[in-house]
Amino acid sequence: EVQLVESGGGSVQPGGSLTLSCQASGFDFSSYNLRWFRGKGARWVASSTSGNGTLYADSVKGRFTVSRDNKKNTMYLQMNNLKPEDTGTYFCNCADSWGQGTQVTVSA
Repeated sequence: EVQLVESGGGSVQPGGSLTLSCQASGFDFSSYNLRWFRGKGARWVASSTSGNGTLYADSVKGRFTVSRDNKKNTMYLQMNNLKPEDTGTYFCNCADSWGQGTQVTVSA
């Protein structure tokens, strides 16, 4: 059974930082592309490809960094210089599987 479990969300002030994690199980993690969304299926944020490539939405380029540790079956999203418009529930996605989400709130 495929499982994706996000963690690391929280409340920060504008300009702050958070690191999200997505712990995966039930599939060959290293062989799959994974994605972060804000809102389930709503707004794509970043991707980590099976070939260790990375892709970013224009709105987060230069501020967010996606990475993965294939030995730990975990994907990360380092979020720096957070803005109020980054507020939302962040979901980890692989193919048609989704985690439960982790809430990020950016406000003064």
